[in-house]
Amino acid sequence: MVRVLLLCWFIFYASLSLQAQNYPRQTIDFDLFVQELFSQQEDENISYEDLYETLFQYYQQPINLNNTTPEELASLFILSRPQIASFFKHQQENGKLLSIYELQAIPDFDLITIYQLLPFVRVEDAGLYADTRPLWQRMIGEDNNALIVRYERTLQQRRGYSAVDTSSRSQSRYLGSPDKLFVRYRNSVAQDYSMGITAEKDAGEAFTWDRNSRRYGFDFYTAHFQLYNKGRFKTMAIGDYQLQIGQGLQLSSGYSVGKGSETITTLSRANLGIRPYSSVLESAFFRGAAVTYRLTNDLNLTSFYSNKRADANLQGDTISDFTETFTSIQTSGFHRTVTELANKGRVREQIFGSSLQYQKQAFTLGITAVGTNYSSPIKKTDAPYQHFEFSGSTNYTAGANYSFTCQNVYLFGETAMSKSGGVGSVNGLIANLSNKAEVAMLYRYYSRDFHSLYGGAFGEGSRNINERGFYTGIKLKPITRWEITAYYDRFTFPWLRYRVDAPSYGDEYLVRLYFKPNRQSALYGQFRTESKGLNAPNNTTTIDYVAQALRRNYLLYYEFAPTPALSLKSRVQFSSYEHEAPRQTGYIIAQDVNYTFRNIRLSTRYALFDTDSYDTRQYVYERDVLYAFSIPALSGKGTRVYALLQFQLIRDLDVWVKYGITSYRNVDTIGSGLETIVGSTRSDVKAQVRYKF
Repeated sequence: MVRVLLLCWFIFYASLSLQAQNYPRQTIDFDLFVQELFSQQEDENISYEDLYETLFQYYQQPINLNNTTPEELASLFILSRPQIASFFKHQQENGKLLSIYELQAIPDFDLITIYQLLPFVRVEDAGLYADTRPLWQRMIGEDNNALIVRYERTLQQRRGYSAVDTSSRSQSRYLGSPDKLFVRYRNSVAQDYSMGITAEKDAGEAFTWDRNSRRYGFDFYTAHFQLYNKGRFKTMAIGDYQLQIGQGLQLSSGYSVGKGSETITTLSRANLGIRPYSSVLESAFFRGAAVTYRLTNDLNLTSFYSNKRADANLQGDTISDFTETFTSIQTSGFHRTVTELANKGRVREQIFGSSLQYQKQAFTLGITAVGTNYSSPIKKTDAPYQHFEFSGSTNYTAGANYSFTCQNVYLFGETAMSKSGGVGSVNGLIANLSNKAEVAMLYRYYSRDFHSLYGGAFGEGSRNINERGFYTGIKLKPITRWEITAYYDRFTFPWLRYRVDAPSYGDEYLVRLYFKPNRQSALYGQFRTESKGLNAPNNTTTIDYVAQALRRNYLLYYEFAPTPALSLKSRVQFSSYEHEAPRQTGYIIAQDVNYTFRNIRLSTRYALFDTDSYDTRQYVYERDVLYAFSIPALSGKGTRVYALLQFQLIRDLDVWVKYGITSYRNVDTIGSGLETIVGSTRSDVKAQVRYKF
């Protein structure tokens, strides 16, 4: 009776504080949410497409708070680990949630956090509403069952598509048309099943059927089928999949954010296990089968096997003509020229392993072993910086991961060793000091001979090798509607790196001030600086020396929605770069106007940019068609304009059309090599349709 009375009070209070939101879920500007989460776009090694798509799946199919796990909630990057522990403690003491408004009764949950969480969650009694129909009937009747077809093209002719000049020495050109095609079908229900197939042809690739070159219409296909919670089988997967285990030191699916303005929730990795793969990145996935089996209620065993072809440039060994070697796996996924096509699928990659995970309430402990085998050995060049890189055809890693929540402190980490004897370790903590202060710290150590070929734990480098660092992040909410986030990261590289011919060091820090006076407007300012060792430019001596490259970035953003149908977004960015040379600068000023009327949505932008060089290039997130993610890098002087129109042509058929044009000043050509465009303008068109069955 007391709980019912309390719930009535919270519902009444919520009707005031949440301004009568439309239960069961609240709509948000999903693009703005992603933009704020990934506000630092300088890291080109992060798979933003995979992150965007996974978060959008949660947005389309909100998590049932009465049937979820700590790792699933952590994968939203909204709740900190102490907040997640507080949520499950509330459920343990009071039972399942009766309403979404009950979130306000949970300690450590503030209104800003609840506003961010609402669009991704729901409250539902799985026992009452569970669908007990056979699988094939559930698949046929599922609303999240759609076919997507996308077309893209650059309207100006690039050099790779021009006629071959027989008088020229270079007769290289693209084999296919400049059209980019994408087709996807997916049908899924959270915690039940997921199936889908995706096909893609990049611009320049030929649409042809040739078994000798392993081309069957589209250049790339991926398909998956996964079942969840079938008896003791927690997950069963066949086809293409990803693995996210522990802190990603041995197995990381790419589902990570890295350093950015969200300084707390993105620090630790979510132990999600087996995940479907439906992206078009042609190297960051496994192909085969995987299964997670519940040995007991607290003990899960995951085993997997992958066998797929990878792109590589095989070359005869100088010692033995009978052995072919390659220097590295090629990850671009392009097969546009004769050379690129010749390297397609030349190496067979087999990966296998198991992970045993024990989870008891707030404690997790796991051990993982992974083996990798290539049909031909990797042989690095004689460059000094590659002296400790992986070579050979087989590699093994084994390690342990842990996590533990004690009151308002969350401890996590993972340590592993590779076949070479190299060690990698990452350990951290996240603490809620009060309702107004959170802090996070992380230390990582990756030896120069640690080889984790599918790892992606937290770090400054794109791979977990040759790095030591300590990260500190903080989030403060001093008064209502104000938020301050900041981090400082200090790192060293004990051995040489590419374009760094000596051991080096660096540091990086960011400060962000966020203010949301009301639901119609938001304002934030951000400053970030990075110092990192790099070979000095224009060196006239015979020996390269390392000098610190200093990069600073400034950002000011304002959003205002005068009416529910109209929103205005303004952005000013400025950056500078110094490296043993005169200081270079760059800026961009962008204005967005977005309008929504019934089933029609129009998003537009006008941007003016001016940079001294590519080192001061400007990254700005753009709205795009569904399931596409766009962060163009703008350098030079010019303007960028785009318009994105979304509308419903008929029932169950949605259409997106995007047109963008980038105009440069004082240039005669754009791009280089086969991508060269004669002129000062580049315009792109993109169209997509989605039919919901």
